[in-house]
Amino acid sequence: MTQPPAQSSASPLLRIGTRGSPLALAQARQVRAQIAAVRGCDLEEIAIEVIRTTGDKIQDRPLHEAGGKGLFTKEIEEALLAKTVDIAVHSAKDLPTFLPPGLGIAAVLEREDARDVFISRIARSVRHLPHGAVVGTASPRREALVRRLRPDLRVVNLRGNVETRLRKLEAREVDATLLALAGLKRLGLEEHVTALLDIETFVPACGQGVIAIETRLDDPETLLLLRNITHYATAIALATERAFLAVLDGSCRTPIAGHAVVSKDKVTFRGLIARQDGSEVHETTRAGLAADAMAMGEDAAQELKGRASADFFVMT
Repeated sequence: MTQPPAQSSASPLLRIGTRGSPLALAQARQVRAQIAAVRGCDLEEIAIEVIRTTGDKIQDRPLHEAGGKGLFTKEIEEALLAKTVDIAVHSAKDLPTFLPPGLGIAAVLEREDARDVFISRIARSVRHLPHGAVVGTASPRREALVRRLRPDLRVVNLRGNVETRLRKLEAREVDATLLALAGLKRLGLEEHVTALLDIETFVPACGQGVIAIETRLDDPETLLLLRNITHYATAIALATERAFLAVLDGSCRTPIAGHAVVSKDKVTFRGLIARQDGSEVHETTRAGLAADAMAMGEDAAQELKGRASADFFVMT
């Protein structure tokens, strides 16, 4: 089903660094196609370099126990800084809150559907799962939201790429799982979806559905090229969500959700923080001008930070 990674040419015009999962490669190819169209070159002139990250190697425990979601980007960012690749393609939700000095998000593609989906062979929704059913997810945010809705369910760690998680579900290792609709659509696997989860109840991860392109800030030629493929409404939405994260110092350790929608010059934002067991959840919304988007995200985060109990952000 998946194609092998593109082979690097002897002297590529541009080198894209990416993880090697089928989804990561699909996203890298999407970026390559847009860059090739803007630059007027053949796809083969843009190399895709697969880089295995620490997050890919760790499959036996939750990522927050090993250091957080930056484990999916560390080696790729090191390659950027070493100038062995020119740009890096990421799922925006995998990017750490604070990027290494000298690197920045230079472009984003138009956001895919940001919703989560429910997948199960035995129930049509989270609410219809039998008492004590097992839900598999590697996301503390999804775990918190599931437990908030159904505290009787058992939530277990389910690591691996999209295809691996679907195989584990098929093998009945778990009764249900939650995944991002964006990834399923990019892989052509939407037929596995049992139910779409509404954004008000299951607020997405900050950056969910967004492909982000990271590069060196001292590379003006690449920065200019990437400016020509960025989707500005998505860029404003992502900036709002990452401003929200920055105030909360969000990582894999604390369940944090945030979703911004941009319509012309207006932005609406919904933010949420939760305990992983779903016992304490705080939500807020904002609406305002796109020019004030980042300030809105920061203000929403400050409100939730003030409402949370004293030990809310302390890992146990």
